[in-house]
Amino acid sequence: MRKVYIDYNATTPLRPEVKAAITEDLDIFGNASSMHESGRLAHARVEQARSEVGKLIGAGEGKIIFTSGGSEANNTVFQTMRCLMEGSGNRDRDEFLITAIEHPCVMNSALHLKKSGYKVTILPVDEYGKLKIGGLENALNKKTLFVSVMAANNEIGTVQDIMQITGMVKKAGAFMHIDAVQAAGKIPMNVQELKADYLTLSAHKIYGPKGVGALYVKKGSPLFPLIHGGHQEDGFRAGTYNNIGIFGFGKASQLAALEVEKYGSEVSALRDRLRLGLQKNIPNIKINGHPKDILPNTLNVSFPGAEGESILLHMDMQGIEASTGSACASGSLEPSHVLMATGLGPELAHGSIRFSLGWGITESDIDYIIEKLPPIIARLRAMSTLA
Repeated sequence: MRKVYIDYNATTPLRPEVKAAITEDLDIFGNASSMHESGRLAHARVEQARSEVGKLIGAGEGKIIFTSGGSEANNTVFQTMRCLMEGSGNRDRDEFLITAIEHPCVMNSALHLKKSGYKVTILPVDEYGKLKIGGLENALNKKTLFVSVMAANNEIGTVQDIMQITGMVKKAGAFMHIDAVQAAGKIPMNVQELKADYLTLSAHKIYGPKGVGALYVKKGSPLFPLIHGGHQEDGFRAGTYNNIGIFGFGKASQLAALEVEKYGSEVSALRDRLRLGLQKNIPNIKINGHPKDILPNTLNVSFPGAEGESILLHMDMQGIEASTGSACASGSLEPSHVLMATGLGPELAHGSIRFSLGWGITESDIDYIIEKLPPIIARLRAMSTLA
């Protein structure tokens, strides 16, 4: 059976160059914290990777801390804010702002703080998933400590006006965190231009290995460890270095930095081909997300009268692998909180499919989806009580 993987926002395959780099370095087994030759060699490779990750986002003098992934990096930032408040005993600033479409690791970190007595405000978005600037302006005040906004949404691909948002947050004197897990490598990201205090990344979203991510910390911004132990990462993240993961992350970052413009033009052309093909061949569908400010690889489509899980199962039987939304929330029976926040009703939210493209997708793959999906939708609509 033909297989078309179109779920790159969930995870990406290893690029051949990344796989080759990891394979070449498999024998570099030394503990990067050790002082002997094997340790020094591993340490040198870790620092080389750190430099490549930093270049991807224009880190400059900012610190790059390696973590186990984006979720740990995001949790570390929220833990830092909590420690900052509890350590100083100063509650002059103790309010947190996030958007209604954040990734579950940000949303749940914020809600955990709320349970601890901190004020957390969830900011509304418009029908396209854009943060309502007026809502942010009204929410910012002298008590605001911290604002977290994802650069681009993992489900609908909407890209935020992050420069404007960061400017408003910094003017208010608050710390600014950007979750760039889905944005980095797909659109240009420069933290020095954005003036963000924190930014998070994940290797497996840019064709690197799973189990490794990074947290950027602006020079002078506070940081408290989430994981305590040894001296690794200047004492900010304990644990023996994941050599292979970090080496692969460095190579993936190097490639992404070189090819971000090419990626944007080539992948968006394939995404548009898919969108137009579905609109032409399937009646009564709704495209979710912003029509222009959107990741080049992401297409979220609602199919009224058909249920998302059923669509996925039927596509899978044709070898097409997509998603109903965030892979981190795929076990939930609740409709997507992202789509619900944009004003989409439960029926349309439940009938939505996320197609996320990447390197390796071809025009032939797109045409195969356009061929196989219309009869699936027609069949499911004919069976459905929702139609």
